Amino acid sequence: MAEGVPQEPWRRPGVDKPRIERAVREILLAIGENPEREGLLYTPQRVAEAYEYFFAGLREDPLKHLEVGFSEEYKGLVLVRNIDLHSLCEHHLVPFVGKAHVGYVPGEKVVGISKIARLMEGYARRPQLQERLTDQIADGLYEHLGSKGSIVVIEAEHLCMTARGVQKPGSITVTSAVRGIFAEDESQRAEVMALIRSQR
Repeated sequence: MAEGVPQEPWRRPGVDKPRIERAVREILLAIGENPEREGLLYTPQRVAEAYEYFFAGLREDPLKHLEVGFSEEYKGLVLVRNIDLHSLCEHHLVPFVGKAHVGYVPGEKVVGISKIARLMEGYARRPQLQERLTDQIADGLYEHLGSKGSIVVIEAEHLCMTARGVQKPGSITVTSAVRGIFAEDESQRAEVMALIRSQR
């Protein structure tokens, strides 16, 4: 790899947990806490283990979940609603949580339903922006899977807004991305949006 060219995220080395532990200990000291007291004694270790999980998507290629597909004549909509979403905002490293609704119209192949959730999870488990996450899922289904169109709607509550800052609990941020036929055909897009809104 040429010098100065960033690696693909999934090729990065593993998490340096001892370094995270040292950093968390410094944070505890910086806020005026005692990292030696009983309740905090193992906090640096716990945070390091949690971060390894939260950011596991940095060491995988989420598109790999779309590689195993099945030839099928089905040409209708495939829609998975209400996929639980947990990610960390890259601005404050605090969670945003909500639901993702993901749909596509197959091209040459369909993919297992669980793979759609795994695609989303692979991108969500890294420092993220909701807007970027929405685009990444839609692009993966449209470009990598080769679908005729993809649509993604994410509804999430951001703790950086509800637990700090303006402190407006219950505020929901909605983002959407459409590709292919859903970008070109308003009636197709409206049909999917109606399905997403129904039976909540």
